[in-house]
Amino acid sequence: MSVSQSYTLRGQQTRLDTTTKITLAVLALASGVYTYLGVRELLDGSATAVFLGAIVYSSAVSVAIYAFWSYLMRFMPHVRQPGSRRMLYLAMAIGSMMIIAMSSWLNASALAGSAALEQHLSVTTEEYQLKLNEAHENALAAQSLLPDIQLAAQRFDTLAGQEARSGSLTGTSGSGTVVQLLRQMSNQLTGLQSEIQASRTQVATIFDEGGARLAAMRQLVSSQGPVADRANAFAEEAVQLSGIITGLQQNSVAPAVKRAAEDLGRSFIAPVADGGDEGLRARQSQVVSRVEDAVRAQSALLVAASEEILARPDVEPFRFTPLSAPEAVIRYAVDFLPSWAGAISIDLLPAVLIFILCIVQDVIRREDGEEMETGDMSAADLMRAIRIQKRIRTAEDDWQQDAEIERPREPERASEPRSDMPEPRVAGENREIVQRNDPAGPTPFPKTASR
Repeated sequence: MSVSQSYTLRGQQTRLDTTTKITLAVLALASGVYTYLGVRELLDGSATAVFLGAIVYSSAVSVAIYAFWSYLMRFMPHVRQPGSRRMLYLAMAIGSMMIIAMSSWLNASALAGSAALEQHLSVTTEEYQLKLNEAHENALAAQSLLPDIQLAAQRFDTLAGQEARSGSLTGTSGSGTVVQLLRQMSNQLTGLQSEIQASRTQVATIFDEGGARLAAMRQLVSSQGPVADRANAFAEEAVQLSGIITGLQQNSVAPAVKRAAEDLGRSFIAPVADGGDEGLRARQSQVVSRVEDAVRAQSALLVAASEEILARPDVEPFRFTPLSAPEAVIRYAVDFLPSWAGAISIDLLPAVLIFILCIVQDVIRREDGEEMETGDMSAADLMRAIRIQKRIRTAEDDWQQDAEIERPREPERASEPRSDMPEPRVAGENREIVQRNDPAGPTPFPKTASR
């Protein structure tokens, strides 16, 4: 049963030799084609130079892959020593890494290069979106000061009205020094409020322009056509959007608010009391002093809020970096694992065939046994063994004849058959190729042991 199984395995192995060669050739050719498509993106120069360079490189890769796996398929299944087998495994690992380095990543570029470039454009668009939103938030941060400024302006205006109507602060109604001072502070804060509100419209206009640029960039990412042409148009839009982001940072009103708030506290000039009597002038001076304290407190609050806004980190301008298809495939390798797996499998599939051959060869050795393996011989080996046997027999006959001549023969025993003479050979008798020597006499050949 074992001999029958090993015989079947040997027959199937022989029948698959042609299939194995064709498989290796097809895989090497496919790897060469995809390598050509990938390396063409990396070469620069005239069309002829790029074509010839890509053809030469891809041809060298195909030949190297075919030769490498052919060598291993021929030798590895027949190597039995563990040390030698480990060395061949090491050679396979080194060769596989070299194949990946010179071919597989270019195959992945050919399979997923366009998709990787589109992924790069999409990721870049999202980065620009984040930068634009961040710059827009910084530009509008000063708008958070509007409620405080509005309340302060209204409070000063309300106090001015009450003082003018009923003299709520000094006890004397009319438009005097206190009323004028309160209205002056209210007008300054109202002017600052108007400046902040005006900046909102300008920032909104710039942000809308940036949104239009982003929409054009997204359209380029999702549209059809050569990805290289779309990448060039994308780069132009990216440059324009970078300028818009910088413009948003420059249109922030927070520095102006800080300067106005500082001036509000530093440039306060107390007016001279103009009351008709000494008591009124004293009361006016007291109210002016309280108004000054309130103005300085409000100025400090606005300065602190402005500094908090200005302390935000500036938006670093994002720079779009064009990539080639192989570079994009390597950068976004995690997103294209199936393409990488396919590209590597084309180059390393013969390793699986080698493992199968090694397993089958080991099964054949176990089934046949050691004797069957040592007994295998070709027709040339058989003919050589027959010639050696004939020479041995001829040498034995010559030696026996010489021995008979040299030994004195006894008359009375001449008719008896000699016991030391070899037995007559029967034609066609199956015998082992064994050298027969006379232990008592000289031996022209060394003694051998029968296996």
